[in-house]
Amino acid sequence: MTCNCKNKCNPCGCGLTQGERCKADALSLLETRREVYVRRGRRALLEVLLRSGNATADDVRELVELPPGIDPKLFGSVPGSLVKAGIIRQVGFAKTCRAVGHARPVAIWQLVDRQKAEHWLRAHPDMSDSCESESAANNQQRVLFNPQESATPTAGTIGVADSVHLL
Repeated sequence: MTCNCKNKCNPCGCGLTQGERCKADALSLLETRREVYVRRGRRALLEVLLRSGNATADDVRELVELPPGIDPKLFGSVPGSLVKAGIIRQVGFAKTCRAVGHARPVAIWQLVDRQKAEHWLRAHPDMSDSCESESAANNQQRVLFNPQESATPTAGTIGVADSVHLL
């Protein structure tokens, strides 16, 4: 496969550009680390599609509540496996209705196979929040140093360790 773009994006053997591979890797990581909420998002998307035939990420965001500190970017991984399974397809774009989205385009999803959607919902029941806690504990981001600590000693901390040993 040859790349005709000005940036020479260097597609790999599977036909994806570096940017597409990075996106796929990030979505896969989100799906793994936030499995409970991704599943809830998929269930919400399918439930809306079964009722109305079309849905967007706005529908998912309205139906799936996230606890504080959970980044809603995880919803980007919701449609992928449903598309691959032939359950849904993208049919266009619409402006988001959410004010914080600043009218950016979001995909419009359409139900392709009602039976597959109903089967998927039966095969993938909702997961408890405790599953998310266990997953988060196992997939914690590792840090090299405590970001709250300063690497440079301050006037108030110089000699503190020495004075503690003297007491």
